[in-house]
Amino acid sequence: MSHAASVHSLWTMSADAPQKIPAPHIEYAQLSPTLIVLGAAVLGVLVEAFLPRRTRHPVQALLTCVALAAAFAAVVALAAGGYATGKAHAAAMGAVAVDGPALFLQGTILLVSLVAVFTFAERRLDPAAHGRPVDSFAAQGAAVPGGRAEQDAVKAGFTTTEVFPLLLFAVGGMLVFPAADDLLTLFVALEVFSLPLYVLCALARRKRLLSQESAVKYFLLGAFSSAFLLFGVALLYGYAGTVTYSGIADVVSGSVRMLDPALAATTGNDALLLIGGALVLMGLLFKVGAVPFHMWTPDVYQGAPTPVTGFMAAATKVAGFGALLRLLYVVLPGMRWDWRPVMWGVAIVTMLVGAIVAVTQTDVKRLLAYSSIAHAGFILAGVIATSPDGVSSVLFYLGAYSFVTLGAFSVVTLVRDAGGEATHLSQWAGLGRRSPLTAATFAVFLLAFAGIPLTSGFAGKFAVFKAAAQGGAGPLVIVGVVSSAIAAFFYIRVIVLMFFSEPKEGGPTVAVPSPLTSSAIAIGVAVTLVLGVAPQYFLDLAGQAGVFVR
Repeated sequence: MSHAASVHSLWTMSADAPQKIPAPHIEYAQLSPTLIVLGAAVLGVLVEAFLPRRTRHPVQALLTCVALAAAFAAVVALAAGGYATGKAHAAAMGAVAVDGPALFLQGTILLVSLVAVFTFAERRLDPAAHGRPVDSFAAQGAAVPGGRAEQDAVKAGFTTTEVFPLLLFAVGGMLVFPAADDLLTLFVALEVFSLPLYVLCALARRKRLLSQESAVKYFLLGAFSSAFLLFGVALLYGYAGTVTYSGIADVVSGSVRMLDPALAATTGNDALLLIGGALVLMGLLFKVGAVPFHMWTPDVYQGAPTPVTGFMAAATKVAGFGALLRLLYVVLPGMRWDWRPVMWGVAIVTMLVGAIVAVTQTDVKRLLAYSSIAHAGFILAGVIATSPDGVSSVLFYLGAYSFVTLGAFSVVTLVRDAGGEATHLSQWAGLGRRSPLTAATFAVFLLAFAGIPLTSGFAGKFAVFKAAAQGGAGPLVIVGVVSSAIAAFFYIRVIVLMFFSEPKEGGPTVAVPSPLTSSAIAIGVAVTLVLGVAPQYFLDLAGQAGVFVR
């Protein structure tokens, strides 16, 4: 049959039998946490457009809190309805998984974001400008720093209330990211939560230029990492002929052969699988701040407004590690011998670099940034365990770590001098004599970071190292303990500096916060102590939630 005739016969066949395009089948109730958050974000944009300027701040803050609380209630309802265990499945035509790890991580992200909103809404730390309260964010994001427009905006009492819808969009992306069950959903979720964060990083009220520089660095490096991830997705599609996690896993394990005749030449080509898997991993390791993809972390954490740094440090880690776990445990379990040695190397270098470089830091925010890099290494040790205990220990660690981080950055917002936040370590000398309560709460968070017993940090580290040791990664645990000891040195050093040094003349003062920041810090301390003293219930909860749907 000639080419034209074959095309013609295809044409007549298709005309004879009109194919119905199947309507997508979406389980709205099971996707409700994400839908509530994104719906509220859209509402927030409308609030910006239609409400008068002076009412926007309270309305946006309230809307954001209500949305996050409602979404958390939806997560709890789904977990109570059995979607974490027996009814776990892939919703939205296989795009999003509704299972234990997804619900546990979504609940953690929502709680952390809810506490972060309190620090976003804080308006009592800076002295009022022109009789109006000010928050941590620029009066007008588009104004040139120090320029005429900025002075006019401050004088008029403008506030950037858009930070609340931006936060909600970021949270919406983070909720989908660890639950994504195909690579395209993963990429879309990555962009949805990264882009609002780039904008939020640039909106500091004080030190605007440093803030904008940090946002540009984050944006450029983030764009690179997104490109790596997308290129990896393309190669994995070429390897398996599908982008769904279960489909790729089937081709990797060899249980399914060719899926798509058009890709017959490339399918099952291991080079594509290895390079594609490595590129996707790079994109995810960038997001969690593992060495050697960590260089953005200190600069961005230092330059971004501190409430944004706290939110980003806590929530992005949870989302990133959730996606990493799902990728390694669902898509690539058949390649364990290929990715484990690489992840060993990454985890060891991350723990050591984070701990050693932090010793030399003189800025509190940079110090916490390097400490977060070291913690990424500790969590990777749990990821490498490749056992159900590994998953549950990582889930527990993420929940514990995120509240400690948020609390620590909330305390940093309180220590101020005439130029805004005083983040240089020398300015913190003698803080414990001037305001013992603030220094004591910060000390609690530092001890939790160091993994001292009776804090959540100890329970988390113990769980992760135990899982790694049982998973045959003994040497990794030894490196982890050594870097924990190095890290403990600089945490204790800060505590000694605060309590045993003489306060300087004209040093910074501790601003009296409104109930918002106070409650954020109090929640952080409470979670840190509860998870440290009685972690068993939460470890069991993480254990029940530790099974991925295939």
